[in-house]
Amino acid sequence: MRIILFTGKGGVGKTTVASATALRIAATGVKTLVMSTDPAHSLSDAFDVELGVESLEIAPNLWAEQIDPQRQLEDSWQDIQRHAIKVLSWAGLNEVESEELALIPGLDEIFSLADVKRHHDEGIYDVVVVDCAPTGETLRLLSLPDVISWYMERIFPVERRVMGVLRPVAKKVTSLPLPGEEVYDAVRRFYDRLDGVRRILTDGAVTSVRLVVNPEKMVIAEAKRTFTYLNLFGYRVDALVTNRLLPDTVIDPFFERWKKLQTEHLATIHDAFAPVPILAARLRETELIGANLLTEVGREVYEDLDAADVLYEDDPMTFTRRGDGYVLALKLPFATHDDLELSTKVDELFVKVGPYRRTIMLPRVLASKSITSAKLIGDRIEVVFDRREPR
Repeated sequence: MRIILFTGKGGVGKTTVASATALRIAATGVKTLVMSTDPAHSLSDAFDVELGVESLEIAPNLWAEQIDPQRQLEDSWQDIQRHAIKVLSWAGLNEVESEELALIPGLDEIFSLADVKRHHDEGIYDVVVVDCAPTGETLRLLSLPDVISWYMERIFPVERRVMGVLRPVAKKVTSLPLPGEEVYDAVRRFYDRLDGVRRILTDGAVTSVRLVVNPEKMVIAEAKRTFTYLNLFGYRVDALVTNRLLPDTVIDPFFERWKKLQTEHLATIHDAFAPVPILAARLRETELIGANLLTEVGREVYEDLDAADVLYEDDPMTFTRRGDGYVLALKLPFATHDDLELSTKVDELFVKVGPYRRTIMLPRVLASKSITSAKLIGDRIEVVFDRREPR
């Protein structure tokens, strides 16, 4: 199966490009599903059809769906929500405030990740195209599997055992509602639905991310940051789609300055992101709604390319032997020394770039050795481990 994620700054046209890509792939006879992690659910608007939780065939070989967060909540989050409401009510909040605060922002997007994994495991479709939320929300979403896995492996088992011992005593000295086994069981069920998501989404043979950009300074700057953070978490970008380019047929003097700026910004995009393929779609004279217009966009963007292919391959993180030691190389394009923070603890390497932090579990052969240097060389940070045992 192939999974292709589309993201970009809000308003750049990622839903249009994702929809056009899905149609392009389906037209080759490949069974394709297009779905959304964006709470706005713009897919319905793009195809001009009503979509629901059940997959609906909207074109030959193409199905579409959008999740129902409320239904997902009832299945995976209800016991956790009940406990959170009890705690918040104990703290003095009224019922309505407690119910609102008991829901984690972006929870519906988390369930979308679980749905991506479900489709991968079921194998009904050959390709799943995902219209993601704008970049900020998508980066938070894609960092969650790392955070949740670390919590479930390192903290959850200890916390559950400690609470089992302390609960009888704590009930005698405080009226604070304490989590029961049903809450921990719900947390485990929630994690089980997400378990394996990271492995699927960071497998370069399965999953690719495609960034949609407009030739504008702020959009390009955000795309650079997004590209860096995606590499930090091990996600592979195999193409950029420059959308809404002014066509050559526009010769009105009013647009002369816009076309000059656009040419400059396109040169910046090519210089910054090469050798990642840069695809293009021109600005249209009408709203891109419906399968016919979206099919035209797909044809223009991909030309002779197979839209389902992996369009560019690179490995964000590698471990190699160098002399008597080992080198961990992590690709972080556009990062600077000032952006980076690095630290270690036993068998964990902590890498922070801007506001995002990743915990990398080190292989046993590296965890037993010392870091002798860490340098930013080109677009990669190289961490060198020597043969000496740490003191």
